[in-house]
Amino acid sequence: MKLLALMKKEFLRFFRDPRLIITMLLPGILIYAIYSVMGTFMNEEPKYEFKVLLAGESVSFAFVETAVENAENMTLTVEEAGETEAAKEKVKNSEATALVVFPAGFDDKVAEYDPIASDRKDAPAVEIYYRSGDGESAAFYNLFVGVLNGYEQSIANKFDILSGEGYDFSDANEIAADVMSGLLPFIVVIMIFSSCMSVTLESIAGEKERGTLATILVTSAKRSHIALGKILPLSCISLIGGVSSFLGIALSMPKLMGTSLGVLGGYPFLSYLMIFLLLLGIVPLIVSVISVVSTYARSVKEASAYTSIVMILSMVLSIAVNFISGIGNWIVAFPLLNAVVAMQQVFTRTAHVWLPFTAVAINLVYTALLVFVIAKMLSSERIMFGK
Repeated sequence: MKLLALMKKEFLRFFRDPRLIITMLLPGILIYAIYSVMGTFMNEEPKYEFKVLLAGESVSFAFVETAVENAENMTLTVEEAGETEAAKEKVKNSEATALVVFPAGFDDKVAEYDPIASDRKDAPAVEIYYRSGDGESAAFYNLFVGVLNGYEQSIANKFDILSGEGYDFSDANEIAADVMSGLLPFIVVIMIFSSCMSVTLESIAGEKERGTLATILVTSAKRSHIALGKILPLSCISLIGGVSSFLGIALSMPKLMGTSLGVLGGYPFLSYLMIFLLLLGIVPLIVSVISVVSTYARSVKEASAYTSIVMILSMVLSIAVNFISGIGNWIVAFPLLNAVVAMQQVFTRTAHVWLPFTAVAINLVYTALLVFVIAKMLSSERIMFGK
C-alpha cells in the first residue's frame, strides 16, 4: 500500500501541473511541425529562368534546349552574345545567366577530330562563363555540362551500359528506410533522455535538496518501495514524452525526405510492436540511470551537470554504432546500444525477431539492478545526508 501511495504522489505531481504535461507533449508536436515545413521547402523544386548569351553555333545546343523544354521548372531565353567581352560583363553583373561560346566550325571540327590519331591536335573546346555563387547560373552550368557530356559520348558510342529503372532493385522507400535507420534511433534516444531529465531530476534531487525526501525516509517504507515508487511513475510519465517525440519524427520523416514512405502504412504491425517494446525497455533504464545520478547529487544543479555527461556519452555511442561495421549479436548484452541496433534493424526490415525482445528483457534486467542500487543509496546516510 505504501508503494501505491508513493506512486500516486508522483503521478499527481505530474498530472496536476499542466506545464509538465505540455513539456512532455510539445517536443513531438514541434518536431513534426518543423520537419514537415523543412521537408516542404527542401523538396520543392526551384524555378529557373535562364537567359543565355550564345556565341557561335552547334547542333549540340539543341539538346540543351530540349532538356530545358522537358523540365517543368525551367525556361530558356537565348540571345546573340555579340562582342565577347561585353557579354562577359553582362554575366558578371547578373544581367545574363551564362555565356556559351562555340568556336567557328565547331561541329565540323568535332566530326574531323580523331582522339587516337598519332598527330592529333587539341580537341575542339566549348567555353561557358557563369557564376558558381548564383544558384540559377550554377544550375544552367550543370545542365549544360551534363547534356554536352552525354552528347560527346553518343558521338563515339562503342557500347551501352544499361541501368536505371528495372536494373536498380532499391526504390526510394528502401533508401529512405536506410537513412531513417541511422537517424531515428539516435534522435529517439536524445528525445527520451530529455523527457526523462525534465521529470526525474526534480523528483529525486529536487526533493533531496528541499528536504522532503528525508521525510519519506524516516517512515517505515522500504527503501526498495521508495525506489520503485519513483522509477515506475517517472518511467510512465517519461514514456509519454518519448512516444510523442518518436511519433513526431516518424510521421514527419517522409515529408522531410520527399518519399512516399508512410510510417503508418510502411511497416507491419510486428515492427510497431517491437519499436514500442524497445521504448518500454529504454525509458525505465534511462530513468533509473538518471535516478542513480540524481540520488547521488546534492542538488538539482549538480545532478543536471552529471546527467548531461551521461547523456552526451549515450548520444556518442548511439551515433557511433552507425559507423561500426560487422556488429554481431553480442551487442544485445550492452544496455541502450542493444535497443539502438535493434531499432535500426527494424527500420531496415532486417531484424531477427528474437533480438528486439531480448534487448527489452536485458534492459529491464539492468533497470532492476539499478533500482537495487538506488535502494542501497537511499539507505546510505553519507549519500543522503552527507554524513
